[in-house]
Amino acid sequence: MLVELRIRNVAVIDTVALPLAVGLNVLTGETGAGKSIIIGALGMLLGERVTSDRIRAGADRATVEGVFELAAGHALFTMLDERGIEVGEEHTLVLKREVSTGGRSRAWINGSPVTASALAEIGAQLVSVHGQHESRALVDADHQRDVLDEYVQGGALRSEVAHAHAELARLRASERELTTRRQDAVRRADYLRFLSQEIADVDPKPGEDESLDAEIRRLAHAEELQALAAQAAGAIAGDERAVLDRLTAVRRALANLTRIDPDLERLTLGFDGAVYALEELARELETYAEGIEADPSRLRTLERRREALQGVLRKYGPTIDEVRRTADEAAAELALVDGHDAELAAVVAERDRAAQALGDAAKRLSALRRKGAGQLAAAVSELFPELGMVDGRLEVQLLAADQIGPAGAETVQFVATLNAGMELRPLGRIASGGELSRVMLALSTVLARLQQVPTLVFDEVDAGVGGAVAWQVGALMRRVAAHHQVLAISHLAQIGARAQHHVVVTKSAVGTVTTSDTQVVVDDARVVEIARMLGGDADREVSRAHARELLARGDDEQLPAAKSGAGVTKAAPAPRANQRRGKPV
Repeated sequence: MLVELRIRNVAVIDTVALPLAVGLNVLTGETGAGKSIIIGALGMLLGERVTSDRIRAGADRATVEGVFELAAGHALFTMLDERGIEVGEEHTLVLKREVSTGGRSRAWINGSPVTASALAEIGAQLVSVHGQHESRALVDADHQRDVLDEYVQGGALRSEVAHAHAELARLRASERELTTRRQDAVRRADYLRFLSQEIADVDPKPGEDESLDAEIRRLAHAEELQALAAQAAGAIAGDERAVLDRLTAVRRALANLTRIDPDLERLTLGFDGAVYALEELARELETYAEGIEADPSRLRTLERRREALQGVLRKYGPTIDEVRRTADEAAAELALVDGHDAELAAVVAERDRAAQALGDAAKRLSALRRKGAGQLAAAVSELFPELGMVDGRLEVQLLAADQIGPAGAETVQFVATLNAGMELRPLGRIASGGELSRVMLALSTVLARLQQVPTLVFDEVDAGVGGAVAWQVGALMRRVAAHHQVLAISHLAQIGARAQHHVVVTKSAVGTVTTSDTQVVVDDARVVEIARMLGGDADREVSRAHARELLARGDDEQLPAAKSGAGVTKAAPAPRANQRRGKPV
């Protein structure tokens, strides 16, 4: 159960510590006092998406902290142990969430850092929130199907159906793509065979175009290249006018310089290196000139090869790599044509197996839904008289879909008659806002019996009801609170009077800053709050007398002992901090 909720710097809240107790906790207060902010902060603690705009003006971060006590043997202990989160002997769990002005969010469980998704996973095992939006969503077929699946605990089977449907869709897409590609390939087969043969006849090699161009240039200019090389070699080392012979005088001068100044030896070494390089250059030029030979036949052969190569480059290039890639793609398409039957047969066989798996999973899910539909309808209908709908009756219909979808083979429709003499119709066509709220509360009550979640939150689910019906709604919440800790946010005095722990939210101004606060009210302070909720003048004795009467009636129904294993710790007195007894809050 949730023992205390601590909120700091969230919206208009500066600092609030909200103590809660076992049984039915009711949160009341004027419209705009900050009740929805508290519920929003609780959602933040439970892993909902959070942004920096929730931070109180002037603060650098917002923080929400929740202290929970777990019953011994709760299934959550295993989940916590797997994540390396320690829980003390007192079975206390502290969840904390913080968001900074930069938008960064951090979370901890018992001091250990966790991700927001891990916080949400743990939080879902601790608190279940039911709000006004669920009443509006109740007319949606998808939501009705979700409610039925939750009732029959069909989550795992529904996930199996969704996975099988996705796999079948993937295989069908593969089949369509394979068939389309083959059809295109068949139409292009003749062209592809011609293309493949033409490229194969030329058989271009990587880099061949560049090597061809270089060799053709050499052969086309063989005589000129031979003459130029011989001329250069002769100029270096030909006769007495050649460069090397003319450098003899330089060598003698350097020898004399070195004899007088040995430090100039480096110049001689440099000169010798230069002479050696010239000699090597002359030898290479002579070798090159001797190797150059005009070969008209070879030149014609290379030019024909280049012409053939340029032909496929123009058609399938412009580079040899692209020509070769085009040939590979053509071969792959032709292979698809030639080997399509075996490949298509394999995909079809796999598709048929996936369709069978989907059908089997959908049948099992449908059977589970059919079995649970009547049980859910009976359980909810049984609660209708307690909620002021004496002649009300709910039926859960399964309508076959045209084909199996990711959520199964049928849609779910809740139909009801909420008044005598009326025929069964879909909820959205017959139910008022207040009636939808009561139907949703009945569903939540039934689902709560299956849940191991210790704390249930009802956020103004009593909207649209009043009078005796409101009293009955409070009685039903009181029944749920026998097995779960319940936190109800309400504007109705009839609900407030049923509370076993009553907290009032107030808004006040401190200087120029508005802030919200909470107070646990007992005795006369609670009488004043109930009188205010009744709409009378809380200072008048007649209003207070009416409030006392309502409270006395609410106290006549005592809270039964909590069942073991329901996730609620043993009953404890409400915390005395922030209690008000004799003055209005």
